[in-house]
Amino acid sequence: MAVDEQFKKLGPQPQSETQLQIGRAVYWFGLESREVHRPYDSPFQNSTAKRRQESMVSTGNKQMAQFFASMTERMSRTDLDLATIRDVYENLHWAASEPEGVCYAEVDIDGLPALWCVPTDCDMNRVLLHAHGGGTVIFSMNLDRKAVGHIAKAAGTRALVLDYRRSPEHKFPAQIEDMEKAYHWLLAKGIRAENIAVTGQSIGGNFAVSLAIELRNKGVAMPAAILSISGWYDMELKNDTIKSNAKNDKLLTRPILEWFREAWLGGTDNAWDDPRVNLLYADLAGLPPIQVYYGEHELFVGEIIEFAKRAKDAGVDVSIHSVSDGQHNFILGAGRVPEVDEAIEQMGQWLRSSLSSVKGRAA
Repeated sequence: MAVDEQFKKLGPQPQSETQLQIGRAVYWFGLESREVHRPYDSPFQNSTAKRRQESMVSTGNKQMAQFFASMTERMSRTDLDLATIRDVYENLHWAASEPEGVCYAEVDIDGLPALWCVPTDCDMNRVLLHAHGGGTVIFSMNLDRKAVGHIAKAAGTRALVLDYRRSPEHKFPAQIEDMEKAYHWLLAKGIRAENIAVTGQSIGGNFAVSLAIELRNKGVAMPAAILSISGWYDMELKNDTIKSNAKNDKLLTRPILEWFREAWLGGTDNAWDDPRVNLLYADLAGLPPIQVYYGEHELFVGEIIEFAKRAKDAGVDVSIHSVSDGQHNFILGAGRVPEVDEAIEQMGQWLRSSLSSVKGRAA
């Protein structure tokens, strides 16, 4: 039976070609596949080329890449306004499954929207503060909700997903200010700094590190750990893998990154090498332990490896892991892509070991 006809069984028929492609993705991700894939090892220790010879890519991973590619193709149209672009990109949430045993609750942080992800029987005194991706322009807390729910469940904590102000309506430093506001709100609620880990993907991975830098510079107690996934650190866009991985990364292109950069920094007098936005120039000394993850097919591979090396050289306890044939924002495949699920399990183990365990009731 054709995919389009199978999709009709899942719900109402889409009203546009873009929606039809999203519908196909729902069908694709309904298929189960558990093929062999390779482990996630630090490039400081192992050869990527050697691992490639030993690997098989799961069907779920291939389907996610297809889904991302179809979304990027549709979003290449020049007649779409920003509101439409944001709405359509929100459909990337279909790549993830709902994590079992996780409930959600919206919360207002003095005017700043956020979303609690609360797994059953989690340690309510340990919190992941999460920043979503989207280049500061697109994405929201709702898009990352399911992926973060999977991570929180693996870590045995609850997570607070922040809906920070977006560009171009709110330029730098609005997003970092929102991250800091949420962090202080958690402290005021009685959550101790040693029980907080800051997480983020893409530009959110940058914000997770930038928040710790801001806190360090102000003499405020820093979080216990930082989990930075598919981080965008280099606003100069000068790393070689932006070109060499251009055909492999199905979600990002250089023009998209340039659009994001202009939306965030244009008109702010912030240079692209300003250490407040470009973490390849930032002072990383004294930061908490950082775990870095990236997909092997990302445009950001080079700068992510460079960031991890700089953090290590600054004396930070840093570990770096690659996901086999992984796309940018690979965690959006949580619950459906075996490579992603294995990575999330490892993230959860690291977060459990990094956070002080004080089991109890919510503050």
